[in-house]
Amino acid sequence: MIKAKINGISVSVSEGTTILEAAEKVQVKIPTLCKHPDLPPTASCGICIVKVKGSNKMLRACCTPIEENMEITTHDPEIVDVRRTVIELILSKHPNECLTCGRNGTCELQALASDFGITRESFPEVVPDLAADRSTGTIVLEPRKCVSCGRCVTVCQQNQNVWALSFLDRGFETRISPAGDITLSESPCVRCGQCSAHCPTGAIFENDETQKVWQALQDPDTYCAVQIAPAVRVALGEAFGYAPGTNLTGKIYAALRRMGFKAVFDTNFGADLTIVEEATEFVNRFTQAPEMLPLITSCCPAWVDFMEKYHSDFKDNFSTCKSPQAMVGALTKTYYAQKRRLDAGKMCMVSIMPCTAKKYEIIRSKEMYASGHQDIDISITTRELARMIKQAGIDFVNLPEEEPDHILGEYSGAATIFGVTGGVMEAALRTAYDYVTGGKLKNVEFENVRGLDGVKEGTVMVGDITVKVAVAHGLKNVEFVLNKVREAKQEGKELPYHFIEVMACPGGCIGGGGQPYGVTDEIRMARSQGLYGEDEACTLRYSHENPFVKKLYDEFLGEPHSEKAHHLLHTTYIERPEYQK
Repeated sequence: MIKAKINGISVSVSEGTTILEAAEKVQVKIPTLCKHPDLPPTASCGICIVKVKGSNKMLRACCTPIEENMEITTHDPEIVDVRRTVIELILSKHPNECLTCGRNGTCELQALASDFGITRESFPEVVPDLAADRSTGTIVLEPRKCVSCGRCVTVCQQNQNVWALSFLDRGFETRISPAGDITLSESPCVRCGQCSAHCPTGAIFENDETQKVWQALQDPDTYCAVQIAPAVRVALGEAFGYAPGTNLTGKIYAALRRMGFKAVFDTNFGADLTIVEEATEFVNRFTQAPEMLPLITSCCPAWVDFMEKYHSDFKDNFSTCKSPQAMVGALTKTYYAQKRRLDAGKMCMVSIMPCTAKKYEIIRSKEMYASGHQDIDISITTRELARMIKQAGIDFVNLPEEEPDHILGEYSGAATIFGVTGGVMEAALRTAYDYVTGGKLKNVEFENVRGLDGVKEGTVMVGDITVKVAVAHGLKNVEFVLNKVREAKQEGKELPYHFIEVMACPGGCIGGGGQPYGVTDEIRMARSQGLYGEDEACTLRYSHENPFVKKLYDEFLGEPHSEKAHHLLHTTYIERPEYQK
């Protein structure tokens, strides 16, 4: 251990620990705008400067490792004055639009200005005249508000391996843009939204469609239905002062009804349905068409986009199942509309997702119009829902809990864990085991696919059959898994995996690009525990035992993979190479 002193306080840390990290251990907060726990330091903002005894210059705490017997000063009049000047220079290039900015109240630059008591402009304003990029319809790039911290570039390139964003120009003219100054829609962007989740200001954010939702709700001729994804219920509360991971499902149902939705469904119902279809697909491939293995999950739209662009040699391995969101959308405008004798053409289906890519998924292919209409009309993020609840004047904290509409709202514990990495795999294995053996698992919890390791591998005994599985989250981890499969196929060896789950975002949907800001691994773990807790509390732990799913097949679909099920619940994939070979 290395021993040092920070503001006279002794600290012992392991080798390689930075001054910034060491300060946190003794409850000293060093301000920074560019450092994020998910990312390596870029030392770009210069706000975290400190003094070290014996050094003739100030050092940046985020990238300077602690050395033996260091004596560090984090706050004195000179340091505070330098930090204030740096923040004022950043503000001089930043538009003074806080009251109309979507990050008002959550902006890290705004918080720093407040902490340092900056109430007036000290330098002439030189805000760049750059146009916003709204080309993707999901992510908006607002370069006027960029502080060149580099977080979005780092997360896009190093964490997601997408390389849609890069630095352009130099010095005071530095800006963030897709390479070659093209639009985001022309770039490799897969709309995962991790750039927006890590941006400290309002420079990158989700395309806000809350006004579209309000317009639909206020139209007396429109029947508005809504569904909420599993990860939303354990994250929304953060916008209202709850601890991360607090499950607020009942309050969310109540809030949605007060906002004016006539039908409140749960995407978890779609997750149960997805498992019934996907487990059937897996068992069929495993027993009848092993050449179609491994089966790869397909419910993450950013991952589907990434696959079609960069790994389209695996498109035949993808499950043809639509995502739970898409399934509920198609059934709302067919099965539900028929039961309620509604005109599907006058229905508006809204989905509330932890994900920005879901905004793209609802129009990605002709299969998203399986009902004869656009199955889902609008998709909004957890952050957008939080804003709408506040706009509606709803006292969310004191709301009573309510239940969803039963037809497309009841779910099992297996559906709930869809929101966390490994959850789709775990839910599918529970049902596949029953389908193959006719029996139930003694332990329905698969610990080897849980946790935040980037790649998790394991084997599961399904009767006397060994099923080899892999789970990856964060797109940078996909290469390792897929390359192992490629190598095995090329060398004529046994496949390393039979079943693969991929989620684009770290932690899965709980860490989605549309979730409340400020996410860290600690928060991801808290959110995941919220979902695992609901799974454990559920009477039903198997998707195929959901009585409303059984009723749906009896009354409408027939059986898994029937002709009607294929039309409404399945999709196709195409090769869309980002770069020509």
